[in-house]
Order: sequence, then C-alpha cells, then structure tokens
Amino acid sequence: MKPVFRTQLGRLYEADCMKVLPSLKSASIDTIFADPPFNLKKDYGGRADDDRSEEKYMTWCREWLRECERLLKPGGSFFVYNLPKWNIHIAPFLCELGLEFRHWIAIEHKSSLPIQGRLYPAHYSLLYFSKGKPSRFSRIRTPIETCRHCGGEIRDYGGHRHAMNPNGVNLKDIWTDIPPVRHRKFKSDKRAANALSTKLLERVIEISTHPGDLVLDPFGGSGTTFAVCEQRHRHWIGTEIESTQAIVERLTGDIDHHKNNDFIESDYEKIPRLAAE
Repeated sequence: MKPVFRTQLGRLYEADCMKVLPSLKSASIDTIFADPPFNLKKDYGGRADDDRSEEKYMTWCREWLRECERLLKPGGSFFVYNLPKWNIHIAPFLCELGLEFRHWIAIEHKSSLPIQGRLYPAHYSLLYFSKGKPSRFSRIRTPIETCRHCGGEIRDYGGHRHAMNPNGVNLKDIWTDIPPVRHRKFKSDKRAANALSTKLLERVIEISTHPGDLVLDPFGGSGTTFAVCEQRHRHWIGTEIESTQAIVERLTGDIDHHKNNDFIESDYEKIPRLAAE
C-alpha cells in the first residue's frame, strides 16, 4: 500500500490501520501513541465505526493492540489515550501481551457535562506501558504553580522550597495543564472532536524518544502527532481511516506549536542537574 503523503521524516496512509500495520516490520517502532475512537457514537465520516457493542469494541481494540505490541521495539513505549471505561480493560490486556505497566496518567478535562447518577467525569486516561525496561526516558519538569490572581506560589513544598530545582517540579501522573483543543483552522468539521493539544503530544514524544527515533500513530485524527514529530525531528508513520486532507494541509502549512514551558532533562542533551532533586 502506498502512502498518500510523505515528508522527509514520515509517511501517511489513508486506510484502516489493520490494513497497514501487518505490513510493517516487527520490532521496528520506538514509540506508539494511539488515540482510538471512544465508541461514543460520533460521526467521523463514512468509514469509521464508533457505534459497536462493548464486546465488539474490545475485540477490535485487542486486534490493533496485539499488532502494535508486535511492532514495538524492546525498550519501546506504548501510550493509549482513551476513556477510563475502556482503559481499565485495555491495561490488563497489555499486561497479558507482556508489556510493562508504567503509569496511568489522568489528563484533566474541564468541558465535559455532568451525568445524572454519576460523579462528574473530569479526566481522560493515558496509559503508559513499555516493552521491558524503557530504552528512552527523559525527565520532564513543569513550572512551579502560581496563583493566577496574586502571582504567588500556591505551595510551600514543606519548607524545602529553597532546595527545589530552579527548572520546576518533576512531572506528575496527573496533568492539569493540558489546554483544550486549539488551532481551529487545522480541524475539519468531522474531525474537530479528535484534535489533541500539541502540548500533550510534546510530552509523550519528549518523554519516550530521541531525535531520529520512529513514532507510530494508527489513528491520525487531525495530525497532531505528526506535526509534533516534524517539529521535534522524529520519524513517523501514521494511518487515518477517514479523509487525510486536513492532516496534509496542516503538515504543508505553518505547523502550529503550543508554547510549552516544560523543561526537559534528557541524556542526549546532557543537561546537568542544576539543584537538589
């Protein structure tokens, strides 16, 4: 199968991922990021099915998860972004495949609506697994939180503020600073719900890869993963079952870039430890 679009770093296929993934070489991918449809009966177009029974949805998930595990290099990282409802089933399946659990990352979502008889749903789940011990891991530091009204720091860090690293605090597994969907010019009407923040993908890419590594995204959506890979000099492979026109337009135009204030300490940049951990 021929890609519909190429860059010096990547190639994009307009096809069902299960038509493409089996043709890729085993143990060839450094990091996989998957943001599948959430089975919420959304209309993405004429090809994607977002209205399956729970059993059929999980059967379908196990098919592409199994293929992704085959493609992942030893030491590679696998991220799955989904509702907690589905990730509680996906996580044990990844363990069955022999992958190593690292984190359940809660990504705060502030625009959902209350559901009668249930707690207010306020986060998405980002699973982080690896194939054995990760061969790549970069420390991410985030700015010390301040009050948006007075500008003062929110926490006193147990009286040890003077010993804090000046570049910020270690990234937690609860992310409250991921902005809502931005850059509407890159979203078609049917893909609007799937456009992810570039900041989310910047973290995933920086945590788990080095420049020149290969990233796979089997559910391309609006192309955020590919845009970040282009910016960060990672090779990439992507598939999208619906129209890829919006992705191509995004990658051939001015690629959007969220101002990311994270500080990245990584072995390839050889950044010294500047203060007490």
